Amino acid sequence: QVSPEQVILSHSPLKLFSQFHQRCMLVAGQGPVEENAHNLGFKHVVTMEALRKAYPLLDMVDHSRRPKGLSPPTTGFPTIEGVILFGEPVRWETSLQLITDVLLSNGNPEAELQDVPYPHLPILACNMDLLWMAEAKMPRFGHGTFLLCLENIYKKVTGRELKYEALIGKPSPVTYRYAQYLIQQQAEQQGWKAPIRRLYAVGDNPMSDVYGANLYNNYLKSAQRNQAQAVAKRSPQAASPQPEVSLELRSDCQNSVESCESILVCTGVYRRSGDVPKKTEAHPVETVFHGHRDFCFDPSLVEASHIVQDVDDAVQLAFEKENWS
Repeated sequence: QVSPEQVILSHSPLKLFSQFHQRCMLVAGQGPVEENAHNLGFKHVVTMEALRKAYPLLDMVDHSRRPKGLSPPTTGFPTIEGVILFGEPVRWETSLQLITDVLLSNGNPEAELQDVPYPHLPILACNMDLLWMAEAKMPRFGHGTFLLCLENIYKKVTGRELKYEALIGKPSPVTYRYAQYLIQQQAEQQGWKAPIRRLYAVGDNPMSDVYGANLYNNYLKSAQRNQAQAVAKRSPQAASPQPEVSLELRSDCQNSVESCESILVCTGVYRRSGDVPKKTEAHPVETVFHGHRDFCFDPSLVEASHIVQDVDDAVQLAFEKENWS
């Protein structure tokens, strides 16, 4: 039985971004975004609808929603100190306009600033999928498409790049780092003495699951090299090294993980006919990269360490590699 502590949603790693939990954050998306933000530890949350009601003159695209008369001046509304983008909103024109207003005004849409504040307020964004498959024959717009719109509007208006404090969700290494954090916590609770050395990431999508796992594996290798170089330079009298706090996530667990192997299954987005090969075969490189702007495409990152038929085979493979079978 899987406990809630073992389930990772795309926004789950935000629990560890405690440096923003006391700030007043504007939240955008669908569903119970305010409740989700509070559950993640954010104490002061402003919804897009609350911002729109406080400043009714901002939302002017839809003629039917424009205020019919003069609105009283807004008083007592908090200054926004950051933005959380949970997922694609319903009214894109409203969210694009109001988020841009908040960034250009440094969190106070009634302010008349002489210069565009830059760097702008911190933005935490979850879910980067450009497209997703539903019942329609063609893919549907995902949150990555909304982010693409926001990035280009901001750059067109200001001439500067929109920056993210964090991009969360596959294939971001932040998500895999958070998974490692939870795994190490579970191991401690089970009383495991031996440190965890290897992670296995199972998924059916080469462009998100495999890409992210391989990207995190590269990060782990880089961290090991940096640690080895630091040890080589340390004098015998130097203090013991502190555990690495990586990707802005704080963890009390020892960072002992050395690798993250990607296992691709054939029961979802990725399908292949015939026998499943023992090793990954070469795949044709996609000419159009649907990943986020901040993740450069590397064809090697979509090549899985292993291809198996289904999740059961993936688990058995991990057991065999760990000599548990």
